[in-house]
Amino acid sequence: MKYLKDTEANIHNILIIAGNFNIRDSNWNPTFPFHSVHSNLLTDIVDSIDLCLSKSTNQVPTRYSDNANDLNSTINLMFFRLSLLEFNNYTIYPEHWYLSDYTPLTVDISIFKEHVPTKQHTIVKNSEEENNFINKLIISIKRIDM
Repeated sequence: MKYLKDTEANIHNILIIAGNFNIRDSNWNPTFPFHSVHSNLLTDIVDSIDLCLSKSTNQVPTRYSDNANDLNSTINLMFFRLSLLEFNNYTIYPEHWYLSDYTPLTVDISIFKEHVPTKQHTIVKNSEEENNFINKLIISIKRIDM
């Protein structure tokens, strides 16, 4: 979380943040009785980059304890950009937790087929035209906002 906080000003165009945040909190785990100051910091960070906490389609724990005295908990979370309706929730797979003490989380991302018109053009190898093309391509790639 410290790294995320330190770099949030330099983060652009994030659609999804997901991971094991190791924060137990009543905000995302109704069986946990307390609210954490760490969850406030995490919420502030994701708010600052226009993300919000997503709800799982099935409200089950994301971490299963090997110790019978410890409660199972929800500490794996996903945050999505508010404007993306297709990323409005995720699914937890508790039946796969036996591979680890954590369950996998998934989100479906729709990819629509799109026709992109193309045309072929031949450039002579090692020519001035090839060098110019490669230089323009490098400049264009560097300008892509990632």
